[in-house]
Amino acid sequence: MTAGLDLALLIGAAVLLVAVGAVRVSTRVGVPSLLVYLLIGMGLGESGLGIRFDDAELTRTLGFCALLVIIAEGGLTARWTTLRPVLKLSAILATLGVAVSIAVVGAVVHVLLGLDWRLALLYGAVLSSTDAAAVFATLRRLRLRPRLVATLEAESGMNDAPVVLLVVLLSTTGFALPWWHELGVVAYELAAGAAIGITVGVVGRWLLRHAALPSAGLYPIAAVGLTVLAYAAGAVAHASGFLAVYVAGVVLGNARLPHRRAILGFADGLAWLAQIGLFVLLGLLVSPDALPAAIGPALVVGGALVLLARPLSVWVSAVAARSSRRLGWRGQAFLSWAGLRGAVPIVLATIPLSSAAPGADGLFNAVFVLVIIFTLVQAGTLAPVARWLGVTAPAEAAEIHVETAPLERMRADLLQIDVAPGSRLAGVHIDELRLPVGSGVTLVVRDGAGFVPGPDTRLRTGDSLLIVATAEVRDLTERRMRAVSRRGRLARWFGEDGADHG
Repeated sequence: MTAGLDLALLIGAAVLLVAVGAVRVSTRVGVPSLLVYLLIGMGLGESGLGIRFDDAELTRTLGFCALLVIIAEGGLTARWTTLRPVLKLSAILATLGVAVSIAVVGAVVHVLLGLDWRLALLYGAVLSSTDAAAVFATLRRLRLRPRLVATLEAESGMNDAPVVLLVVLLSTTGFALPWWHELGVVAYELAAGAAIGITVGVVGRWLLRHAALPSAGLYPIAAVGLTVLAYAAGAVAHASGFLAVYVAGVVLGNARLPHRRAILGFADGLAWLAQIGLFVLLGLLVSPDALPAAIGPALVVGGALVLLARPLSVWVSAVAARSSRRLGWRGQAFLSWAGLRGAVPIVLATIPLSSAAPGADGLFNAVFVLVIIFTLVQAGTLAPVARWLGVTAPAEAAEIHVETAPLERMRADLLQIDVAPGSRLAGVHIDELRLPVGSGVTLVVRDGAGFVPGPDTRLRTGDSLLIVATAEVRDLTERRMRAVSRRGRLARWFGEDGADHG
C-alpha cells in the first residue's frame, strides 16, 4: 500500500514539474501550454507508458471540480467596472448565442453526418461553450480593446452554466417534457444560481472584512472556500452551481478584502494546478488509436461551428443587445474567431460517455480531435487576426501582479503601459499627462534601463511606463492614458475622453 502511494506521488510530482516547465517552453516555441498537458496525458496512457485509465465517471467528477476552480479564479480577477458595460451582451451570448450555436451545429450534423436529432444536438451543445481556461490564459497575454476582452471573459464564465444543463438533459432524459417546461427549468436554475452567488459573495465579503483571522494565509483559503460553498449551495438548491461560483467570485474579487493580493495569487496558482490536472487526465482518458477515425466527423462539425454557428450566434446576440453598431464588423469578426474551445467541451463530452448514451464514444473522440485543432489554429492565430482586424490596443494598460505591503495598504494597482509606434504618447512630458490625484508614473524603462522620471521627462517610442494607481482612480487613469495615446497632450481640446469604444 505504501509502495503504491509512494510511486503515485513520484509520478504525480514528476508530471506536475514537467507541466510547470512546459509553460515556459511552450511560450517560447509558440505552442499553447494546454495542448502540451494533453500530450503529457496521452504519453502516460495506454499508448505511451501503458497506464490504463477509462473511468469516464471519475473524469467527469474531477473535471467539474477543476472547472469550479478555474471559473472561480476568473470571477475573482474580473473587474466590475470593465464587466458592467458588456454584461448584457455577454449574458445574451451565453444564453441566446448558445441556443443559436446548438441549433446550427445540430442541423448541419444531422444533414451531413446522418445522425439522429438528439445526438446531433448533443454535438452542438457540447461544443457551444467557450472555455474559461483557454480564454483567460490566451487573452490576458494580448493587448486588445478592453471591451472585447471583457465580453469574451464574461461569456466564458457564464456560458458553462446553461450548457451543462442542456448536455445533461440531452444525455439522459432528452426533451421528454414540453419545451416550455424545460425552458422554465433552465431559466430557474440560472436565476437561482445568480441569486445564490450574489448572496454568498455579499455575506462572504462581510465575514472576511470582520473575521480578523489569526493568519494571513487563511484569507485565500476562506475566499476560495466561499466560491466552493456557492457551487454546493447551488447544487443543493437544484440551481446552476457554475454560475453561482462565477457571480460569487466577481462579488468577492471587487470587494475591499484584507490581503486581496494574496487571495488572487492563491486563486491563480490553484487555477493553474486545476488546468494541468484536468488536461493530463483528459489525455489519459482518450484512446489515441480511435482518433484517426474521428478526424472526418470532427472537421465537419468544426467547419459548421467556426464558419456558421459562432458567427451567426455573435451577430444575433449583438443585434439583440443593440451592440452591433458599437462593435462593428471587425469586433464581431474577432468575437467569432476568439470563441476558444479547450477542456470544457471534452469534460462535457464525458457526461454522455459516463451515461452510456448512444454515440457517446464517437462524440468524445471527435470533440477531442476538435479541441486539438482549435487550440493549434485559433489560439495560435489570435494575435495576427487581431492585428489584421485592427482590434489591438498596444497603449492599453496591463496590470502587473506583485506582492507588496504598501500597495496592499493603499489599495493600489501597478500598471504597465508601452509607448507603441504611432502612439501620441511619444513626445509628451510627464506633467502633461495630467493624471488624476492618486496615480503617478513611478518608473520609465528605456533601452533596457529604468529611471525615475521627472515632470519634464519627455516620453519616447519604445518606453515602458510603470504607473501606481489607487483603486478609486484606476479607471480614470486608464481613460486619461488612452486619450493621450490617441490625440496627444491636447486630447481634451479635441473632445477625446479615452472611453473604450471596442
